[in-house]
Amino acid sequence: MAAHIGRRLRKGAATTAVAAAAVAALSASQAPGVTVDDQGRQSAGDATSAPDAAADDSATGNSPYYTDLPPLNSPAPSPSAGSGEAGDRSAAEAGIPATVLDAYKKAEAALRGTGCNLPWQLLAAIGKVESGQARGGRVDADGTTVSPILGPQLDGNGFALIRDTDNGAYDGNRMYDQAVGPMQFIPSTWSWAGRDGNGDGRKDPNNIYDAALAAGHYLCRYDWDLSQPGDLRKAILSYNNSTDYLNTVLSWLEYYRKGTHEIPDGTGALPDDRSDARPGVTPSAPGTTPPARPGTRPGKPSGSRPSPSPTAPGTGGPSTPPTTPPPSTTPPTPTDTVHHLEDAGTGTLTAMAGHTFAERISTRAETQAGKAVAKVRIRFTIVGDTDSTFAGGESVATVTTDASGVAVAPALRAGERTGAFAVQAAVVGRSVKGVPYKVTVTQRAADALTRVGEKELACVAGGEFDEPVAVEATYGGEAAEKVAVTAKLVTSADDPAEIDKGPYFKDDDGKAVRTLTGRLTDADGRLTLPKLYADDTAGTFLLRITTAGGATLDVELTVEPAATPSPAPDPSADPDPSTDPSADLDPSTDLSADLDPSTDLSADPSTEPSRAPAA
Repeated sequence: MAAHIGRRLRKGAATTAVAAAAVAALSASQAPGVTVDDQGRQSAGDATSAPDAAADDSATGNSPYYTDLPPLNSPAPSPSAGSGEAGDRSAAEAGIPATVLDAYKKAEAALRGTGCNLPWQLLAAIGKVESGQARGGRVDADGTTVSPILGPQLDGNGFALIRDTDNGAYDGNRMYDQAVGPMQFIPSTWSWAGRDGNGDGRKDPNNIYDAALAAGHYLCRYDWDLSQPGDLRKAILSYNNSTDYLNTVLSWLEYYRKGTHEIPDGTGALPDDRSDARPGVTPSAPGTTPPARPGTRPGKPSGSRPSPSPTAPGTGGPSTPPTTPPPSTTPPTPTDTVHHLEDAGTGTLTAMAGHTFAERISTRAETQAGKAVAKVRIRFTIVGDTDSTFAGGESVATVTTDASGVAVAPALRAGERTGAFAVQAAVVGRSVKGVPYKVTVTQRAADALTRVGEKELACVAGGEFDEPVAVEATYGGEAAEKVAVTAKLVTSADDPAEIDKGPYFKDDDGKAVRTLTGRLTDADGRLTLPKLYADDTAGTFLLRITTAGGATLDVELTVEPAATPSPAPDPSADPDPSTDPSADLDPSTDLSADLDPSTDLSADPSTEPSRAPAA
């Protein structure tokens, strides 16, 4: 909530001698930039305000908070450690109820790796200042407070003016909003910042798991790095836009960083002082003041609060809360003068999945006469089944109108879910009819496809191709990531029908398929298809690869006929007649004609037969 909305009366706990000494002792070990002046007050040089977007819509509506400071000495390691009153107090203050502590640590774990570097001790510090750790851990087994924790109604009387935004759903108040739960979210903020931290399917501001996770996301929503002192201060101020609040939270943060321990639920130390406490008067909001501990003085005077002005007769003494001025005497705020909202020239809201919308939503706040109204908070809420978000990853953004009455929403970033959804623009704190904007997310696309590699793709019938087909998709010359690709073996360049013979892929069951769908390119726009196989059909074939956006690539595949093997000889076949030595002999030939009658055929075969001399 902006600092200009109402001036709240605060109690400064750092003005007594003890508080000043405590601040002085703590300042040396606190975050860089926190100093102490000669009156014992803390200050932070660059912590006077949060960024406009954050300060304008704080989590708590700048509701009151507890101003108690941590003990001077370091936290005791256990509730029984230490000696004397100082040691006992240190041990008590360092103890965090078990369920509450578990919720803080679970929230830190959920946000780990986001770059926010959220320490659970920061949640503990805010929880201490906002509600005294859920009133000392008065929560049930699921982490829900046993009774509501409500801040005062934000009616502009000493606090910000926030008229009812939830019809009393969270705070039970249908006239004005009140901060709710252990982390003190106002309903209008919880409506978009709420989270389900315990997995029960509900977002309950009264549940410490839900509230702690929501607070973590809220503190991290602007891509702040909470390990950096500057971003840490901005985040805390966005939660409650007060330098006093900042310094109190920083004190507890440093205290918890030095050490803490777990104690049973319901036994936590209860804070005494609130920023809106008055002498002898308890805070007006139900459920915000815990029972006083033995030895404490509830409602003790604040050293920094000026004495109440003398009151006119009949209006009540100093202990009487000021009455709300009659409506007729209360000057209207800019928000009160808004009659309607108008579109301020927003163009077509269409973007490809994963891309940022080129067009930004602009809304103008006007009076009944059509005049511009400046300094009015406009809330833009994403509605519908979509994962698109505003910058920072949130589904809601609040922007203040400028001098021309126009509020320009942060840039939208399209998620992966395609289709239409809406962004609703509405006035914060008024029941003025909002302006809906239709938004469309189209699927990721590519306008060009090229093959990776130049090797000829060929194999023999019945075999498999040596290497798979790889492609690269681009859009506007840039790598097209997560683009859906379809690969299909077609009849020809002119006939996109699927072939029933030839090359094929295999599905998970090893069956032949000739069309693949749903394959996505990687971050470099590349995709490698599964291995290709060939049946016994030879020929030239065409693999057509297409993407959304019209990119097409045809890849030629060649299947060569299998080689014909030589037949093996048949051992049972008749011998070749040409090998029969008798085949060339004339049956009429008399082999005895050339033999010498005197040749003794019975002689030793090794003996050379002798021939008679010629006559």
